[in-house]
Formats: sequence, structure tokens, C-alpha cells
Amino acid sequence: MIKHIPNALTLLNLLSGCIAVVLAVNENFVVAALFVFVGIFLDFFDGFAARKLKVQSDLGLQLDSLADMVTSGVVPGIVMFKLFSLTQVGWLDNYHNDFQTSLYELTGGGYLPFFGLFITLASAYRLAKFNIDEDQQTYFKGLPTPANTLLIISLPLILEFQNNDAINGIILNQWFLITLTILSCYLLNSNIKLFALKFKDFSFKNNATRYIFIMLCLVLLIVLKFAAIPIIILVYISMSVLDNLTSK
Repeated sequence: MIKHIPNALTLLNLLSGCIAVVLAVNENFVVAALFVFVGIFLDFFDGFAARKLKVQSDLGLQLDSLADMVTSGVVPGIVMFKLFSLTQVGWLDNYHNDFQTSLYELTGGGYLPFFGLFITLASAYRLAKFNIDEDQQTYFKGLPTPANTLLIISLPLILEFQNNDAINGIILNQWFLITLTILSCYLLNSNIKLFALKFKDFSFKNNATRYIFIMLCLVLLIVLKFAAIPIIILVYISMSVLDNLTSK
């Protein structure tokens, strides 16, 4: 019975992702984000449970990637699709679709929103590479899909809760979203080595980068709230690059 606990947690991650997909399609970004956060937590905890219970398996590895593909692959693609659509129909404009609605009308008058789905394709490619890469045990090669998902899902949350005209204007700018989509796809599949938040021990000496990063995250989240998430991703990448340089 114990051996099924990690897989059950992974399936709950998948369920959270499926619910988030439905909510994101219906532009309920806030609750969708909540289920994404739950899914990402379960994604971390299922691996932790498997290691502690010593029931790691190839089935669990494959199931984990399939769940991540939904929670951290399909969801950010749909969110970006919807953000592109909102640049054409306007933030908080309500429009309803039926079976006769064309794809042109669905996206608010253009096909650009489909460009956002490249994030889903890039996520799938990254997850497939991760499954066959035996080197990524203590570090990540490229931005992990959960981190990328947090970056994308933070944008509608910033629009919803911080409602700053200047920031809204940036987020709902097509060129900003195009640039972010391209950058997201690149970072997911880049060869940049990024440290993992895995502790072999809890000494500050061996985990200085991790502890500093966690403290910075807490401060930024308290001060900037959801607007801190994109900055945290930038700090994560910058600290990893600096850590790689100093280790050499």
C-alpha cells in the first residue's frame, strides 16, 4: 500500500492541472493559479515521499512527467493564449463562445494567441529531454517547467490584484508577450545550469546559495506580492549563473 502513496500524490497533481486547464480556458485565472500552486506543491512532495519511503520506480518517473505536462505545460500555454487574446479584446471584456464561433472570433480577432501555445510545445520537449538525461540529479539544465509556469501564471494575478496602469500596459502589450513566449521557450530548453532546491544537509556552508535565494524570495514576496514572481525567476537564473562562474 505504501508504494502507491507517491503515485497517488502525482495523480492528484494531474487532477489539479486538469481543473486548472478548465478554469484557465474560462478565464478564471485566480482559481486556476490556486490549483497550479497545489499541483506544483504535490509535484515536489511526490518525489520527496518516494525518496523517503524508498519506493522510487520507473512508473513513478513517467507518471510524474505526464502530470507535469498538464499542470506545468498545458496550463501556461493556455494562460499565454488568453493573455494574447486579451490584448485584442481588452482586459476584463466578457465575450461568450458557442459551437459556431470561429477560431478567428475565439481569439478576439486574430491568430496571434496561438503563438502562446509554443510554451506547451517547449515544455513537452523539455520534459522528454529530462527523462533521458541522467546528469540532472543535483541541478537543472534549463528552467524547470514548474518555475516557468509560476512565471506565466503570475501575469494575470498581477493584473487582477495589483492593477497598476503602467504594469498592465506592459503585460498586455503584444510585443512583450511575444518576447516573453520566445524567452520562455528558450529558457526551458537551454543548457544553463540552475541549482536545485535539494538539500543533502542543512549546513549554511554547503547551501549558502539556496538559503540566500529563499530569504530573497520571502522578502520580495512580502514587498512586491505577485509582481515579485518574475523578479524571483530572474534572480534564480542570475544566482545560478554566478554560482556556476564562482565554482569554476
